[in-house]
This record gives sequence, structure tokens and C-alpha cells, in this order.
Amino acid sequence: MFKLSLVLVFLTAFSGIDASPIKYHNPSCSGNMSVTDVDLVHFAMNLEFTEAEFFLKASTGKGLDAFNATLAKGGPPPIGAKKANLDPITNRIIEEFGYQEIGHLRAIADMTGGIPRPLLNLTRENFAMFMDRAVGRRSNPRFDPYANSLNYLLASYYIPYVGLTGYVGAIPYLVYFNIKRLVAGLLGVESGQDGVIRTLLYERQNEKVEEYGGVTVAELTNEISNLRNELGMCGIKDEGLFVPLWLGAENRTTSNILSANPYSLSYDRTPQEILRVMYGTGNERRPGGFWPCGANGRIARMFLDERYHGNYDACSDGKN
Repeated sequence: MFKLSLVLVFLTAFSGIDASPIKYHNPSCSGNMSVTDVDLVHFAMNLEFTEAEFFLKASTGKGLDAFNATLAKGGPPPIGAKKANLDPITNRIIEEFGYQEIGHLRAIADMTGGIPRPLLNLTRENFAMFMDRAVGRRSNPRFDPYANSLNYLLASYYIPYVGLTGYVGAIPYLVYFNIKRLVAGLLGVESGQDGVIRTLLYERQNEKVEEYGGVTVAELTNEISNLRNELGMCGIKDEGLFVPLWLGAENRTTSNILSANPYSLSYDRTPQEILRVMYGTGNERRPGGFWPCGANGRIARMFLDERYHGNYDACSDGKN
């Protein structure tokens, strides 16, 4: 189920992302870098911006700037986010998540000053690309995260969990009490959001995803997790809604509402792993995917090719 093979076969089919870096890239799985506590929470803001825009626009039809015009610090508006066709309960949940993300951004900005919002690619085409790569074939009709509640929850499955693992990975390297307390609070709510999304999908585990024929919701979550593991390149950090018994809690269950390691502790990811997953390139130096011009903050820019530094004209169409 967890086939940790390279994704070159999938990557070559999608011209929007260059597959060659994965072939020649020697990935690091160490989170030990010469960075500060502030650098680590600034890096996390990239995911908080992504979640805020995706949740707010889908539930209210308005983006972050409509609620707080200062948090983006002049960063460009996202591409492609729009109001989703959600049922009332899902809409209410996602709306609450969106407001929570505003709070997260305010908390980080008030304590550390914050960073500009990166360019975000939240288009239907971008989500469809990631889903197609996870499944291994092109969706028909094209996967649209904004079309209905199920598609939106599947799309949401991709993002908050990555932030959760990032906070878990950052905590051992934090020095100052106030930053530790901030990250602990952020992690608690991010974990809750991921748990809610996974539970809502678990309730629909046997439903077929129209765009992929006979693939069920549970199977698609497994494939999305496989893809994130492959892109991250540091082993199993991600699990779908069902796992082999040897990966289940105490080896006694195959259900997997919460993704956790053999001790039922949350998995961790380094900033490099997160960049590989969110760029969709498997390379922290090659932007694409959700952050087509690269993530912001000192950590992300340490790895990024200089041609992407603030050069939105080079990638504003969502491509490399």
C-alpha cells in the first residue's frame, strides 16, 4: 500500500513540473539548520497563508485581504481560489477553519513581524495535477476541488496535514519559551483541523470519486499520502485512512483516522521536505505546485534559485 517509489513516471506526464530534479537530487532529511526560532515560524506562515486563502475563499467567497488587509504585507493575491459548492455543514466548518487561520497569521505576525504572502496557485488545474499524479491517471471529468463538498475535502486533505508535520518537526529546534508556546498552540489547532477533515472523509470512505472511476475515497487518501511520501523523500511521514495492520495503532487496527507512527505519535517533516511536497517537484530548490514562485522567509529563500526571488513575472502563470 505504501509504495515508496520515485514519482518520475508520473512527473514526466505533467509539463508544469520538471521531473529531472528528482532524478539527480540528493535529499536531506535532517532538520538541523543554522536558523532562528523566528525563521522557523516565518516558514510556517507559507502554509498558514495557503490554508487561510483556500478556506476563506471556498466558504465565504472572499480572500484574506477582505478580512485583514495588513497580514499579506504586500504579497500577491492567490491565483484561482473561488467559492466552493459546499453543503451547509461543510461550509460552516471550513469557514471556521478560515477564521482560525487568520488568527494564526495574526499571532505569528504580532510576535515576529511576519513575512509577505507568497504567490499561491489554488487553481482547479493545480489541484487536478496533484490528484492525477497521486492516482496515476488523468481525471475524467477533470478534478475540481470547488465542485462539491467531497472534492473540496479531498483537496483539503493535501494541505493542513503538511503544516501539522512541519510544526512537529520544528519544535525540537526551538529555543525560546514564547515561540515554543506559540508553536504548541498552532499545532493543537492544525491537528484538530486535520482530524476533522479525515473524519469527514472516513464517513464517506466507500464512496466512489467520480473523476477517477472506481477509486474510493479511502483509496484516494492512501494515494495522496503515497505521493506526499514520495515527494518528501524521507520515508513514511504520511498515511491514508486505512493502513496495513503492521502500521495500525498497536498493530490491532487497519483504520487510521489519525496518521501517526508506531508509537501513535505525530510524524514530523523538515522545511526541505515540506518544500518538496508543496512545490510538487521533490526538490526544495525548484518551485512549482502550490507555490509557483517559491515560498517566502529566510529558510525557503536559502534553497531557492535567485531568479525566483521576488520575480513574479517569471512564474505568475503558476508554472516554473
